[in-house]
Amino acid sequence: MEDSYQVIVVGAGFAGVAAAKELGRKGVRVLLIDSNNYHQFQPLLYQLATSQIGVSAIARPLRSVFRRFKTVRVLTAKVESVDAAERSVTTAEGRTLRAEVLVIAVGAVPNFFNTPGAEEFAFPLYSVTDATRLGTGLTRLLDQADRSPDGSVDVVVVGGGPTGVETAGAMAENVKYVVRKYFSPALAARCKVHLVDMVPSVLNMFSTKSQSYATEHLTKIGVQLHMGVGVTEVRKDGVTLADGSTVPAQIVVWAGGLKAGDLIANSGLTQGRGGRVDVNPDLTAPDVDGVYVLGDAANITDSTGAKLPQLGSVAQQAGKWAANNIIADLRGGTRKPFSYFDKGYMAMVGRGAAVAELGRKRLQLQGPFAFLSWLLVHLALLSGVQQKARALFSWLNGYLLHSPAQVVVSGPVEKDPPEQTPPGTA
Repeated sequence: MEDSYQVIVVGAGFAGVAAAKELGRKGVRVLLIDSNNYHQFQPLLYQLATSQIGVSAIARPLRSVFRRFKTVRVLTAKVESVDAAERSVTTAEGRTLRAEVLVIAVGAVPNFFNTPGAEEFAFPLYSVTDATRLGTGLTRLLDQADRSPDGSVDVVVVGGGPTGVETAGAMAENVKYVVRKYFSPALAARCKVHLVDMVPSVLNMFSTKSQSYATEHLTKIGVQLHMGVGVTEVRKDGVTLADGSTVPAQIVVWAGGLKAGDLIANSGLTQGRGGRVDVNPDLTAPDVDGVYVLGDAANITDSTGAKLPQLGSVAQQAGKWAANNIIADLRGGTRKPFSYFDKGYMAMVGRGAAVAELGRKRLQLQGPFAFLSWLLVHLALLSGVQQKARALFSWLNGYLLHSPAQVVVSGPVEKDPPEQTPPGTA
């Protein structure tokens, strides 16, 4: 079975949704395909995993997102292959769909860098499935530890970037407040959180001042830092480091990087760093016509030629920009090279503690003001009024009362990592 469409957008992550929205506003007929029927707010996945927020606050049904966009159709289907030259996609049901313009925004998958045992034993944190599986696994282990007089839960987080820092900080504060309050002070004293990275400091993309603040706060709340030493093996009972030492842990969280998935590898597009596509300045794929690649599937540059980071703000802006270039394609206009408005970086380190470097001039904030800025920015970026309200309630409940969102384990949860279903994957 073969259907033809004006524009097909593959992947409903930040880039895909932004592109489909902008095209829908201009009356362009769009088919948006994703294997999930919801759009997830990826920056808050670590809060879902650590029971600081519920699923309904960060996952919004796609049909709700596009209910007012009459020319946008949502299709929930798994895309098995993409043929860039033909501007077509084939779904798991064997259905082939073609378009005048194809937008590939399929996200990425965890990059384990061929580390032995990592894919088998480590928990990635890149989707709602990942986060809920990790959260229920942690709850199960805490229940088991609570039944033993010397029980404990040790966690290793691999990766000192924003995701790793935010995850390690949230887990350490859960130990400090939640485990102590809802289980026992004795169990909390036996639980440990480790953060490991081969680079010498956390938050490598931030300033030295921000790195120092984050390091001091993480240490203060009990995170044990192992910086400047990489992980050479992940085992069921912990990790082995490059210096030969071992760190015992029942849970290993992998926040060590991303790469493009098999859809990009098998699409016929030329791959660059991280398996991603080095797109042209106007966000089109090289060597093919009518194909755009966005988000974590693309290496995008700014006006100076410098590669932009894999951030949600880059993906959102690129999605909207690509949509306007597509409209130019369809209506005989001229494409424009992507111009990124740099809003800066933020990372939560714990309750009342964050770092922010805002704008091109990198206005630096640390502590409560950065924490408040982080909350306001993420609240504004969340999709949907209901999601904003639920997140605000969760934050007030968690940060003021130290009361977590409840996690219920309805059956046995295996230790093995969750099935990888990255956001924006079709």
